Amino acid sequence: MLNILAGTLIIGQVNPWIVHEGQKGPGKGKEIVLLAGDEEYRSEEGLPQLAKILANRHGFKCTVLFSIDAKGFIDPNCQTNQPGMQALEHADLCIMQLRFRNWPDEQMRRFADFYLAGKPIIALRTSTHAFQYPPDSKSEFRKYGWQSTEWPGGFGEQVLGENWISHWGIHGVQATRGVSVQPEHPILRRVGQIFGTTDVYEAHPPPDVQVLLQGQVVSGLNSSDIPATGEKRNSLGVTQALNDPMMPIAWTRIRRNEAGNSNRIFVTTMAAATDLLDENLRRMLVNATYWGLGMDVPKRSDVSLVGRYEPSPFGFDKFKRGQRPEDLR
Repeated sequence: MLNILAGTLIIGQVNPWIVHEGQKGPGKGKEIVLLAGDEEYRSEEGLPQLAKILANRHGFKCTVLFSIDAKGFIDPNCQTNQPGMQALEHADLCIMQLRFRNWPDEQMRRFADFYLAGKPIIALRTSTHAFQYPPDSKSEFRKYGWQSTEWPGGFGEQVLGENWISHWGIHGVQATRGVSVQPEHPILRRVGQIFGTTDVYEAHPPPDVQVLLQGQVVSGLNSSDIPATGEKRNSLGVTQALNDPMMPIAWTRIRRNEAGNSNRIFVTTMAAATDLLDENLRRMLVNATYWGLGMDVPKRSDVSLVGRYEPSPFGFDKFKRGQRPEDLR
């Protein structure tokens, strides 16, 4: 039978992950691993589409790994199993969209080794709070948890530059409009105004990041809606207007890790599966892939969708049950 935990396979059965071999393009010969594992924003739908774009339009080999339950089905609520993590051993870049994962050490070790090797990471939406360990955890990786005191704020705060804080816009009511801060940055090359129905997260990344986009809180869920008004008290105890100043929603960071290697990091607090319907957001993610790998960003990245893409709305327990990875190829 299939050993789901270890991600191994006997002859005649199908791996619980999907692989898109790179077609022609600048990315030929480079490998990307995409980690889909959040309960709310349908990463199990969005990342397979992103993988298709990167493979079919740009030539990258892409492997998508999912949260898999004991029966072999995709289950974002299963926080303890991400088979296929051995793919990170030969990956050149990792794209992660995770939330509160608590993997077995044998799986988590693959991720930690990738990070410590100084390889590039693209982190989407809830990845600021990707890992969660109980207070009595004996795991050697417990410091990665978002509530860690050993490594304050865990992987999100220490590596990506921010942890989970709060919804700055009203969740499910106020959308996000991207406002460029660094229009000449290669990641924003030919990227127009980004719009997504996910709300702005509160974020206060450290001074060593380079903020590329700020998030304007929009009064509704339509791209034509006006900016929201009102005030909120932020986590620093300061009362401020919703959009003055705006919260950062996309940034880069080059960080020297504990092993002495430097990771090129791109973070955006957007990128729910529905946000990927926005061409400009897709182009930012594709451009970030090139930037992370130290490659020249195309003059205009091809980000046209591959096949049919009708993402489900975000929300807890709204994932499509009974799906296996091969159903999302």
